[in-house]
Amino acid sequence: MSNADIVLGEVIGTAILILFGAGVCAAVTLHHSKAKASGWIVIAFGWGFGVLAGAYTAAPLSGGHLNPAVTVGIAVDTGEWGKVPLYIAAQLVGAALGAVLAWLAYYAQFQANADLTHAQPTLGIFSTAPEIRKPVANLVTEIVATIALVLPILAFGRNAGIGIGPIPGEAAGIYGSGISVLLVSLLVVGIGLSLGGPTGYAINPARDLGPRLVHTLLPIPNKGTSDWGYAWIPVTGPLVGGLLSGIVFNAVF
Repeated sequence: MSNADIVLGEVIGTAILILFGAGVCAAVTLHHSKAKASGWIVIAFGWGFGVLAGAYTAAPLSGGHLNPAVTVGIAVDTGEWGKVPLYIAAQLVGAALGAVLAWLAYYAQFQANADLTHAQPTLGIFSTAPEIRKPVANLVTEIVATIALVLPILAFGRNAGIGIGPIPGEAAGIYGSGISVLLVSLLVVGIGLSLGGPTGYAINPARDLGPRLVHTLLPIPNKGTSDWGYAWIPVTGPLVGGLLSGIVFNAVF
């Protein structure tokens, strides 16, 4: 895969992922949205469908990582680190772009937030936040949830009928054909339903960092803080989880 393919695939795919994910959070959160208060199950499936659309779109170009934790896990498994910075940079750009697109799609609802007596907080549309702010516990949650994502992605490749897994000798392609991306999408829904309660399941540094930066920069009425004091946890936790997943996969499988 060429550098241009990697950049295009990861930017476009990650942008689609975040457009769906931030979009469903906006739909559930903001007033004057037809999906207002429709709940956590809707959010979990919205993010899962975002993975489905983004990964299927990006897979022919870049392999469809869409997540630095996945990229790191694959690099540990294959030993190929040369293009890891390129993947991660493209994922961050794509995540920021997707957040901007979600803001544009809900622009009227964001603007209406300025007229509310009790304005709805907007950071949760873009990035994650813990329900109980305990840094060590929050970090552990993100590590565990990311292992629940990356280790299965790596291990599924040993099931010939599934078609998921690193192509031997390549750090790019993690998806085979058929239902592979669908299965990963359902895995993300399951993680959201089972492990998303404590921290909002970032499980992806780009997914949290890129949109958090966009939240800081955009002219959103009554947007409140971007909570940069917490931002290191949804970056560090998933990266550690991806690294541990690659180590466990190499040791066990």
